[in-house]
Amino acid sequence: MSGMANTASTTVPAAGRTRSCRRGSDEPLRVEVIDSIDYLAAWDAQRAHAQARRDGTGPDVLMLLQHPSVYTAGKRTRPEDRPIDGSPVIDVDRGGRITWHGPGQLVGYPIVALAEPLDVVDYVRRLEEALIAVCAGLGVTAAGRIEGRSGVWLPAGATRPERKLAAIGVRVQGGVTMHGFALNCDPDLREFDRIVPCGISDAGVSSLTAELGRRITVPEVRTVAAEAVAAALDGTLPVREHAVPEQGAPAGLDLHLR
Repeated sequence: MSGMANTASTTVPAAGRTRSCRRGSDEPLRVEVIDSIDYLAAWDAQRAHAQARRDGTGPDVLMLLQHPSVYTAGKRTRPEDRPIDGSPVIDVDRGGRITWHGPGQLVGYPIVALAEPLDVVDYVRRLEEALIAVCAGLGVTAAGRIEGRSGVWLPAGATRPERKLAAIGVRVQGGVTMHGFALNCDPDLREFDRIVPCGISDAGVSSLTAELGRRITVPEVRTVAAEAVAAALDGTLPVREHAVPEQGAPAGLDLHLR
């Protein structure tokens, strides 16, 4: 596939699952690790995996990767959210608004068949739970949720606004998920200055590196992220509150159904 380099594949067992799980299969979650891949090539790969999953010919897959620098806009993106310098944007079929992807950011695309009855908000909450667990394990223990906003956040401080560590935007079609999350490990945060990230103008963006004061690389985070996502989607990682004191107005959940 064009744009893809150094792909590796592993599986994470579905052990100790309960009836409340969000993933419908008892088969292991297959994890595909890609060092770097063009956004459009990854989108093609997602669609191929999703079609195979709907057809019953492919497994649940978690793609973990990085993209070359790119802006992508979800269904709810407003004109004023787009880059102020006219930088190109790829319009995509996920929920949410505009965001940036690039080096230093761990992007995860779970392509999984959800259990019936579908509960997409719960699915988003499970992705958040996985990422909150990853952040806490690395030492960012204040990471949590803001009511009405998807993603993983840090509370405002005396001189700092609420800060987003991870963005989530998903699509569910035929019971199968696409798109997913982006966790800021060690990206160039200046790339977010050209846009209104996720359409939220009253908050900031941060990274694990910025919060911890030491470099946190994507390879350092990949394995724990894969394990946490698998546990969350299999129902073995319970969803908790993790409420962050709210300063701004809610901006809505980043999901798209069809």
